[in-house]
Amino acid sequence: MTTQYWLVKTEPEAYAWETFLRDRRTNWDGVRNYQARNHLRAMRPGDAVLFYASVTTKAVLGTAKVTKAFFPDKTATEGDWSSVELEAGETLASPVELAAIKADAKLADLPLLKQSRLSVMPLTRAQFERIVKLGQVAS
Repeated sequence: MTTQYWLVKTEPEAYAWETFLRDRRTNWDGVRNYQARNHLRAMRPGDAVLFYASVTTKAVLGTAKVTKAFFPDKTATEGDWSSVELEAGETLASPVELAAIKADAKLADLPLLKQSRLSVMPLTRAQFERIVKLGQVAS
């Protein structure tokens, strides 16, 4: 199977990158948007993920990978919601801020710019790699 690429968003006050690094693994739950839920359901173990801190930070901070395909979201009290398990990857050397993403012509079609409120979204391999490259410190 081919690796898929994703971006997940969270507010740092709800679940911070530093907390994810400490936990090493987490269930990505609490998603209450049907489109985002469907994206969770499309994720497979081994898929690559970017972690975006929204609201106050507005930047991609690091990478992760899917370690468990979707399962019922235990935080849901009603409805048909899903969760996946993620494992923390690497912290980017330099956060890739939203302003830098918007300024990069290679990222003009990024779902983050078109559906800014969506918390789970697919990326192309090129988009994923471009953001990771932007997060590397120039030598």
